[in-house]
Amino acid sequence: MGSKTRTASYTKLAPDTRYGSLFLSKFINCLMRDGKKSVATRVVYDALDQIKKRMPDADPIQVFTEALNNIKPTLEVRSRRVGGANYQVPMQVKPKRAESLAIRWILAAIRAKSGRPTYLRLAEELMAAYQRQGEAMAKREQTIKMAEANKAFSHFAW
Repeated sequence: MGSKTRTASYTKLAPDTRYGSLFLSKFINCLMRDGKKSVATRVVYDALDQIKKRMPDADPIQVFTEALNNIKPTLEVRSRRVGGANYQVPMQVKPKRAESLAIRWILAAIRAKSGRPTYLRLAEELMAAYQRQGEAMAKREQTIKMAEANKAFSHFAW
């Protein structure tokens, strides 16, 4: 009996309707809650419109892509058990995981704030990340700092 492994890939994903971007479509799917894709799509498009309004000289999809690229981590720590002790071992982050971490951190940052519409929180977080600031960027720096601090255990990497 053979087992099928599921892998997420862009090949099954249709590009978004307004910008034709697969990456934006993936982001919309990650933002979506309870299967309400139209709500998630409207939130993302409103946020991109807000970015265009506040940064008229910049292309909003370019700001979005650059912001997420800025957030992608290069290093992370993974727990490794060696001889009865757990060590935080720094490891390189694979591109696909870096992308999903960046999306996850952006969404966690906008969901942590309250009192304002989601599209405004998303627009502000994306613009902050574009300028290498914001909560998601702080999370990235914290992750890399932790990996740097545990460099002594890098020989345990597998």
